[in-house]
Amino acid sequence: MTVISLISSTKCFGGLQKIYSHQSKELACEMKFAVFLPAAAEDRRLPVLYWLSGLTCNETNFIQKAGAQRYAAEHNLIIVCPDTSPRNVNLPGEDNSWDFGSGAGFYVDATQEPWSKHYRMFSYVTQELIDVINNNFPTVVNKISIAGHSMGGHGALICALKNPGLYKSVSAFAPISNPTKCPWGVKALGGYLGADNKDEWKNWDASELVAGYNGPPLELYLDQGSEDSFLKDGQLLPQNLVDASRAAQLPCVLNMREGYDHSYFYVASFIGEHIAYHARHLQ
Repeated sequence: MTVISLISSTKCFGGLQKIYSHQSKELACEMKFAVFLPAAAEDRRLPVLYWLSGLTCNETNFIQKAGAQRYAAEHNLIIVCPDTSPRNVNLPGEDNSWDFGSGAGFYVDATQEPWSKHYRMFSYVTQELIDVINNNFPTVVNKISIAGHSMGGHGALICALKNPGLYKSVSAFAPISNPTKCPWGVKALGGYLGADNKDEWKNWDASELVAGYNGPPLELYLDQGSEDSFLKDGQLLPQNLVDASRAAQLPCVLNMREGYDHSYFYVASFIGEHIAYHARHLQ
């Protein structure tokens, strides 16, 4: 069993918001994650919602800004928030830019040196972290869902699409929906997977993956603010994912939120709807 070390524990909406560290085998470094345990976790096993955060974030942004604990307590869901990349692995260039390297793991398994030893966030999130959580907390092992914001929305979508049946539901706030076609994605996929390896890029792009999805029924539940500057800049491209899903006959819902931007003020405004959505699928 992986040893986890408690960093902090704070009472919140009757439950406990905790942060732990552990030594990750997949990422070959120490990692932190946040976990919210509703009061109900004291005497029974509960489903888990995994939340993946966006560029520059770590395990604390969501738990401090989204107000999700209130809704998790109401619906008796454990929420787990990992960090967004390996940390302090001393790779050349890891801290040179905000949209690549530290805080920007993009939830892929890197194949290019020097990133390939540590930058394996996809395997960390979909395998190692799930095992750590199930071995240390009162979870219902086969009842998990996943959600995220921006880069983390991209992460949630590819984690669900590449692991049919693993997650009961998936939702995404302002996701990077078609990374092979946007500047953030081209930089990240080129750096982690190889600039000339564009066929491999498609295996990490939700708008490409929907065509090959073959598993239990899955709906893509998307959320997007109309005044999001990154939407206007062509970084997010949600309509591309809607169109690709329609062509693949995969259910996809896009909730456009008039006047909202990309911030956690926006996420906090609708996180209750998303948690209720996942709670229905996790019953």
